[in-house]
Amino acid sequence: MLSSTFRYLRFFLLFIFLFPGFQSAAQFLPDTSATEQESSDPQFPEDPLGRNNPRGTVRGFISAVADRNYELASQYLNLEGAQVGSKKGQDLAMVLQRLLDKGGLVPYSRISNDPEGLTDDELPAGIDRIGTITSDDQTIDVLVEVTMGPEGGPIWLFAGETIEVISDVTVVNPLLIDRILPAFLQNYLVGGAPIGHWLAIFVLAGLAYFLAWMVTSLFRLLVRTFWPKAAEDPTAGIIQALVLPVMLILAGWLFVFLSREVGITIVLRQRFNVLTMILGVVAVLLLLWQLVGFIGDFSKKRMLQLGNVSGMSIVLFLQRAARVTILILGFIAILGVLGINVTAGLAALGIGGIALALGAQKTIENLVGSVTVVADQPVRVGDFCRFGDTVGTVERIGMRSTRIRTLARTIVTIPNGEFASAKIENFAHRDRFLFNPALNLRYETKPDQIRYLLVELRSILYSHPMVSPDPARIRFTRLGSASLDLEVFSYVLAKNFDEFLEVQEDLLLRMMDVVEASGSGFAFPSQTIYFARDGGVSEEKAKEAGEKVKQWKDQNDLQIPRFNPSKIEDLKNTIAFPPEGSAKS
Repeated sequence: MLSSTFRYLRFFLLFIFLFPGFQSAAQFLPDTSATEQESSDPQFPEDPLGRNNPRGTVRGFISAVADRNYELASQYLNLEGAQVGSKKGQDLAMVLQRLLDKGGLVPYSRISNDPEGLTDDELPAGIDRIGTITSDDQTIDVLVEVTMGPEGGPIWLFAGETIEVISDVTVVNPLLIDRILPAFLQNYLVGGAPIGHWLAIFVLAGLAYFLAWMVTSLFRLLVRTFWPKAAEDPTAGIIQALVLPVMLILAGWLFVFLSREVGITIVLRQRFNVLTMILGVVAVLLLLWQLVGFIGDFSKKRMLQLGNVSGMSIVLFLQRAARVTILILGFIAILGVLGINVTAGLAALGIGGIALALGAQKTIENLVGSVTVVADQPVRVGDFCRFGDTVGTVERIGMRSTRIRTLARTIVTIPNGEFASAKIENFAHRDRFLFNPALNLRYETKPDQIRYLLVELRSILYSHPMVSPDPARIRFTRLGSASLDLEVFSYVLAKNFDEFLEVQEDLLLRMMDVVEASGSGFAFPSQTIYFARDGGVSEEKAKEAGEKVKQWKDQNDLQIPRFNPSKIEDLKNTIAFPPEGSAKS
């Protein structure tokens, strides 16, 4: 656990270190506002200082104080709307910066980039809240307000109300970091911030992560000590899924808190705000990802224990769909953190979605087909089925296609859209197997021989333990062109196809014995030419069969056209199966 946490820490620090932003006037993250599309074209000239919207004003002020150009920074303050006495604008800009060093501004992405500012907050129109400062143990809102520019366009400035408050503040006590750092680390600037602040922020990031790891590790230890079930599934899996995301969220909160308390300059902290928010989004996404993984794995284990193969397919599909949804939502959330107009982008996607849907019609059809296959369950993984001319075992049901292993051991991939709409014959869930041969007898077979055969063959079906008695019938069905046809219709109670073949083999052999005993024989599917030396059918056996039928008639025991139920009960399970002489399994 310790090694994994430090691996994440190294990745986080490396990401911060390699991120662009060491230019004096550049921002830590690329400026995406230039690529955003405004809702309508501005009808006023652009302000040279970028003060046409709240975000531009905040960026300009931070950039000016980063260059130590407090005269330029004062042009972002509404000095005309505030009673500041004889204090100069440069002094007020310095005081505002010092207060913001221990206060805070919201990330740029949460500051309006619209000339009208935010319209859905609780403040009056033309006023936006962009952060807070602390003075004399009192928390004060940092506001920006819109004014009229010299050429009629809106100009956003730090509100006169905020300027009046800071004009009465005298900054006496230096910040903690200024008291700790030596002079050379404060005087040498990198990217508008003292190099000592850069070093301190990396140390604070590592310290915050270490403290978060300590807290979560202690919490896990206490939970396992006082709650023994926490070491068993599913509780252990849930706790494991929560540890890393909670640790990242806690580390981010501690990083923000410590950097404010120490007094890291607002120039540097404002650049790291976006990273902190991204870290929070990633932590939430990681939490959802791990919970989906845990729930999916736990559900698959349960389905496996219950032998529910279709349930495993459904769980696997839902798990994949949930993870795709998490990735999409995470991508949208990170775009919003970076300040990209997600609403406009989604609207554009909606307009282009029609064209995209037409181009991806088959893909969408396959996705819908996969939902149908999983929900309706015509087949499950492991089932033996027939699909058109393809016969084989289902190996995988994916989001786009289904894979079938054929009898030739090849893989056939079928798109789910086609698979869901086609006729599928599933052999895997048969409760019994159809036994339906046709016995084609020679035309020399006499009626009493057929009666003999009907009785004896039905006796085999009724007495065989592997044949279902309902239905179990043999009927004289047709005078064929070359044969007299008896049709057998019954079901074999076999567990699988191999066992059915064993029983079918036994039944066919017994029926062949009965046909031979009747004195008849099987017809050939061709015309028979008789020669003088051909003995024909056995007159002796035919006479015996006729006498047997006559005996049944005399005793009123001829089981035609149907068997007596009591006779069926007497015959049940009287045939030895496997037959005598068979090897013992």
